[in-house]
Amino acid sequence: MSEPSPRKPLGVLLILALVLVWAVVIASAAPLIGTLHWALQAVVYTVAGIAWIFPLKPLLRWMEAG
Repeated sequence: MSEPSPRKPLGVLLILALVLVWAVVIASAAPLIGTLHWALQAVVYTVAGIAWIFPLKPLLRWMEAG
């Protein structure tokens, strides 16, 4: 039996770091976003809520490759 790959635990830590950094970036932009019309705020937060997922695909692929 082969030794388990360290990619999965490292990948989980990278995912958590990505989410934390993204949350800090969006929270930092909140005062600026808060000045927008409510409809534009909804669009910005919807896009921001979906956009963080896109970097996950290559990271998940890398985690499974090990």
